[in-house]
Amino acid sequence: MPSFDTAHVKNIALLGHAGSGKTTLAECMLFEAGLINRRGTIEDGNTVSDYHELEKERGNSIFTSLLHTTWRGYKINILDTPGYDDFAGEVISALRVADTGVMVLNAVMGVEVGTDIIWQYTEQFKTPMIFAMNKLDHENADFANTLTQAKEHFGANVVAVQYPVNAGTGFNEIIDLLHMVCYHFPDNGGKPEKRPIPETEKATADEMHRELVEAVASNDEGLMEKYFEQGELSEEELKRGLKKAMINHDIFPVFCTSAANNMGSGRIMGFIDVVAPSANDMPPQQTLQGKELPCDPNGPPAIFIFKTISEPHVGELSLFKVYSGTIKTGTELVNENTGSAEKLNQLLLLEGHNRVNVNELVAGDIGATLKLKNTHVNNTLHEKGKQFELHPIQFPTPNVTVAVISNKGDEEKLSQALHTLHEEDPTLIIEVSPELKQTLLKAQGELHLQVIKWKLEHLYKLDVQFGKSKIPYRETIRSKAEAVHRHKKQSGGAGQFGEVHLRIEPWYDGMPDPEGLNVRGREEHALPWGGKLVYYNCIVGGAIDTRFLPSILKGVMEKMHEGPITGSYVRDVRVSVFDGKMHPVDSNDISFRLAGLKAFKEAFAHANPQVLEPVNKLTVLVPEDLTGQVIGDLQTRRAIVEGIDAEGRLQKVIARVPLAEMHDYSSSLRSITQGRAKFRMEFADYAAVPFELQRELNEDYVKHAKDED
Repeated sequence: MPSFDTAHVKNIALLGHAGSGKTTLAECMLFEAGLINRRGTIEDGNTVSDYHELEKERGNSIFTSLLHTTWRGYKINILDTPGYDDFAGEVISALRVADTGVMVLNAVMGVEVGTDIIWQYTEQFKTPMIFAMNKLDHENADFANTLTQAKEHFGANVVAVQYPVNAGTGFNEIIDLLHMVCYHFPDNGGKPEKRPIPETEKATADEMHRELVEAVASNDEGLMEKYFEQGELSEEELKRGLKKAMINHDIFPVFCTSAANNMGSGRIMGFIDVVAPSANDMPPQQTLQGKELPCDPNGPPAIFIFKTISEPHVGELSLFKVYSGTIKTGTELVNENTGSAEKLNQLLLLEGHNRVNVNELVAGDIGATLKLKNTHVNNTLHEKGKQFELHPIQFPTPNVTVAVISNKGDEEKLSQALHTLHEEDPTLIIEVSPELKQTLLKAQGELHLQVIKWKLEHLYKLDVQFGKSKIPYRETIRSKAEAVHRHKKQSGGAGQFGEVHLRIEPWYDGMPDPEGLNVRGREEHALPWGGKLVYYNCIVGGAIDTRFLPSILKGVMEKMHEGPITGSYVRDVRVSVFDGKMHPVDSNDISFRLAGLKAFKEAFAHANPQVLEPVNKLTVLVPEDLTGQVIGDLQTRRAIVEGIDAEGRLQKVIARVPLAEMHDYSSSLRSITQGRAKFRMEFADYAAVPFELQRELNEDYVKHAKDED
C-alpha cells in the first residue's frame, strides 16, 4: 500500500442510532474505492466491518471496527461504531482518535434517541461533524422533516450541502449545493452521471445554495466581506470556509445517501478528502503536563492506545493513533504509564478481521500492533528520553451491577477471562467483594451484560449465571448504651479471663468527650468502608492493664466487620472502655478480645441500632412526553425526585434512589421509554432504611445464621 503524508490521512468515525446504516455505508466506501469487489450485507452476515460471530448473530454492530480505504490520493481510516448506548465506550474511544464524525441519520425515522445520546459525546470532544442522511430510497423517507429535526436537535449550524430530487421509491438523483450539479445514479447505484440542475429544481437549489453560502460566510469575516462585495463565493472559498467552520464546530454539513443502493458514498468520501480536517489541521494535543504536542511527522514519535482486541491463538492486538513523529517497524518506545520499553515488531492496518502489514505510519495515522508486554488502553508510548502523557479517555461509569456465579473449580479460568474482557472493554468493571462475598460485574446495561455472558460462554467455554448482587448495607446506632461482659474459660492448666465494661455512642464530627468518664487516651480510626470508630481509654486505677486495650479494640473491630443486625459493616460509633477486671494468671490477649467483642455486641443491641442503605444520585435524560412515566416508575422505587431541568430537547430528571431498588432499572427504563432515555448513577451517601425493611433484613440474617449453624 502506498504511504501517505499527514495531510492526506483522514480519520472518520461512523456514528448513529442502531440500524441507521453505518456498516452498510462503510461497505459502500470500501466497494467504491475498489478494496472489495462485492458489497456484503447485514442480512447475509458478510460485511467487512461486522465480522464478529456475535454481530452476525444479532445483526447489529457491537464493537468498533477499524477499516481503511483510499480515495483519489487520500487514505481514509474508518471507525464503524455501534449505535446502542450500552456500548458507549466503543463510541467514545473512536471519537478520541477521529478527526471527523459522520453521523448517519435514518431518513425514515428522523433523529432517533441514539443520535441524541451520541451527539452529547461529540460535543465533549468538539468533533467536526458531517451528517449523512441515509435510506432516502425508502418509500417513507422524508428529507425535509429529518433536516428540520436535525436543526431542532443540533442547532441552526446544521446546513444542507445536498438534497434529494426524488426521495422515496425510485430515488436516484441528488442536487449538490457546493458543486451546483445534479448527480443522477444508475439503477444499481455506483458512479453517478453529472447533469445540469433541472429547471424545476433551480429555484430551490439557488435558495439552498444561498443559505449554504451565508452560513459559511457568517463564520469568517474575510469571506463575509467578499460575499457582501460580490454576492457569491467561489467553490474553493466555500470549501476553505467549510473546513474552518467544521474545525470550530460551527457548521455541520448534510449529505444524501442510499447505502443499500450504493448512492452517495463517493461524494461523501470526496468531501472528507478535500474539506474535512486531517489531524494536523486540528488543534495540537494537550499533554497532562500542560504542553502542546503538534501533529508533526518530524516530531518525537508518540502513540496513544485507544482500544485492544484479544486475538485467539495470537494475543492482544493494540490499536493506536500516531500523534507525533513517524513510527517504523521495530521502533522502540517507552510506556509513560508503566515505564516499560515496548518494541513494535509489527505495524498493521486493519480491514475488519484482515490484517495488512506496513513498514511505517506517520503522525495522524491509525494502526495496530501485536503482543505489547505491558501496555493497555489509555497508555501513551513515546520516544525514550521524553516525559509526557496524553489525556486519557474518560469512560462512562457503570449503570448495572450483577453477581457472576460459575461452577466450582472454574474460579481461576473465570478470573482470567474477566481480566481479558476488561482489557478489551474498560467500561466493564470487575470487583471481587470480600464484604459481599461475590464477584461483581458492573456494566452499562442489560445488552452489555448479554454480550459479556455470550463471550464467557462461547469464547471461554464457561458455564456462568448472572444473579442479583447483594447490597452493601451499613449499621450504626442512634443512642447511648453500656454493657459488661466477662469472658471466663477453665479447661485445666491456665484458663482465660477478661471482663470489659464499655459504653457506645453515635459518633459525629466535633462531639465533646464522653460525659462522666476520666479520659486517659483517644484513638480515631477512619474505616475502610466509610465512617469512623473513635476509641477511648477511660480506665481508672489499673482495673485493666493498658496492654490489653489493643486486644479489646481488636474485638470491637472484629464485630464491626460483621454487624449484629444484618452482618454488614458498622460505622460512626464511639466506644469508651471505662472499667473491667483481669486475673494475674488467666488474663491474656484472646480473653480481652473476646470480652470486648461480646460487650460491644450486647451494647449495640440496646443502642437503638439502625441499618443504613446506599443511596445513589440518579440522572435520567428523557423526552418531555415520557417524563411523567419515568417519574411514576421512580416513585415506586422509593425515589425522591429533586428536580427537573431542560437539557437541549430532553428533560433531565434528578433523583435520589436507594441502590436496592435499582437492580432492574436499565431494562425497565428501556421498556418504559422504548429506548428513548438514558441514565447515569453515582453513589451519593447512606440513609436509614424504613423500619419494616430493617426488620426483614434482620430476620433474613438471623435465619441464614441459624441455617449455617
